[in-house]
Formats: sequence, C-alpha cells, structure tokens
Amino acid sequence: MSSVRVGFIGLGIMGRPMASNLLKAGFGVVAHSRTHSKVEALVALGAEAGTSARDVAGRCDVVITMVPDTPDVQLVMLGPDGVIEGAHDGLIAIDMSTISPTATREIAAALATRGVRMLDAPVSGGEAGAIAGSLSIMVGGDEAVFTRCQPVFAAMGTRVTYIGPQGHGQITKLCNQVVGVLTLEAVAEGLTLATKAGVDVRRVIDAISGGAADSWMLRNQAPRMVQRDFAPGFFIHLQQKDLRLVMELAGTLSAPLPGAALVHQLFSAVEATGGAALGTQALVLALERLAGLESQMQQISGTTKVTKATKKD
Repeated sequence: MSSVRVGFIGLGIMGRPMASNLLKAGFGVVAHSRTHSKVEALVALGAEAGTSARDVAGRCDVVITMVPDTPDVQLVMLGPDGVIEGAHDGLIAIDMSTISPTATREIAAALATRGVRMLDAPVSGGEAGAIAGSLSIMVGGDEAVFTRCQPVFAAMGTRVTYIGPQGHGQITKLCNQVVGVLTLEAVAEGLTLATKAGVDVRRVIDAISGGAADSWMLRNQAPRMVQRDFAPGFFIHLQQKDLRLVMELAGTLSAPLPGAALVHQLFSAVEATGGAALGTQALVLALERLAGLESQMQQISGTTKVTKATKKD
C-alpha cells in the first residue's frame, strides 16, 4: 500500500468513483462530503471518514476537491474549517473541479501563504471515465509538484497532461467543453434531421460512426438520445455553469465563440422546461422542439429514464 494518504472532498457522480479508484490503487483515503451516507459507502470500501475539510487536510499528504462550482471550492479551501486551516508542511491541494481560472489563481495564492502548494487538475470523461479510471486529466501549477503527484493521477486517469502554470488546467478544461458541446450539438442536429426525414436513426448512427463524422459523442450519446435515456452522466446545470465560465473567459479575451453561445442557449431552452438535472444528451430535446417533432418527444418527467439527483456532492 502506498504511504501517501489522500484526502478526497466531494463524493458525487464523479468524486465517488474517483476516490474508489484511489483505494483500489492502494492509497489510504480520508473522505469527506456534505452527505454522510456517501462517506459511509466509501468507508465500507476501506476509506476513513473525515469530519471537515480541515480535518482531512490535517491527516493527509494530498487533498483533492471535486465539488460543483467556484464558490464551493473557495469555501472548502479557504472557508471556516477549510483546507487552509488544516495546512501543514508538505501539503498539496489538488482541485479537480471545473471552476474559474482567475479564482483558481487566487485560491492558490492564498494557500501558498500557509505553505500549501496547489494544482488545478480538472477532468474529462464523465461518469463512465471516472468509474473506469480512464479520465483525461489536465493539470496546471508547478511542474515539480505535478511530477510528485503523478502516481495519484494515474489511479484516476489514463491521459494525464501537464499544461502549464496555475490556471492553465482550468483554461484547457474550458476549451474541452467548447469542443465537447459543439460536437454534441452536431450529433443532435444530425439525428433530428434523420428523424424529420423518416430515416432509421439507429442505422444512421451505425453508418456514420464508421467515417469521418465519428466521435465519442456519436458513439456514446447518440444511442441515449434515440433510447430517450436522459439520465445524467453529466448534468445540464453543471454544463451550463461550465459554459458560463467559457463565455466569461472569452469576454475577457475578446474571443468570439458563436457556436458555444448557441449551445448555451439551447441548453437554457431545456432547462426552461424542467430539464436542468437531465444529462447533457437531452440537448436533442431543444432541437426536436424547434423542428416541430413534438410527437417524437417524451415528457421530461415520467417516461424518460431520469435519475433524481441535483448535485455532484
């Protein structure tokens, strides 16, 4: 078993399997969540329970946060009973949430005053990648600290990339979200066109997945759209949070992102009909409504496969 003790704060859709994979890799894990039952489930697998972020930080060499939004990370890292209050010599804090690059730098600077070194290491791959330990992890911060933490990252992901200084991991994740949502929107448009034309949509997916239009979104999300399975691997309301961060960054750089802005609005249309807690594949519902395919649509509550859940943690 590794002598490194890893604290894990945030045991939602992504965090719970990520922490489980750390246990499987032989790390001692101290877990904390706002939901006690989630901590108990991880303790049953061999973890120890932490009473607060301060307690977790004080007992570990590395502490990881995986929580929904920028204010959550700020509170966990810098708030009362936060990581900063459990600071000790050699502590490394790794935030694997998706948050503001500017806030990331501010949090890192505050932690540094107490001798805590921080990496921003957001992930891509969704719930399936978290479960399989095959996440793509994009890391910003000091490269020497990154090198020390590679065994920790290797327990959770198969592609771990050092990007550059503090905040560059978060910027890379926002670029990932732009490419991802636009690919998802293209898949949803293609399926909407096929449906409108009366073509067998399943055969369309099979045909085009063998050519230049192939993508992870086509192979994984298109079948869910057809099956009307809108259970979340990643919630729309969290995708919208990410897109708000994208548009904020783009605004500061005067970088026009018309496609990302369009998808942001399409997701808003799904949210307006009660779909904030659906998976992102429910983007197709907005396009179907625009195409007048009401007879092809399922109601968001009722017959679709939807998991009742609202937050990562």
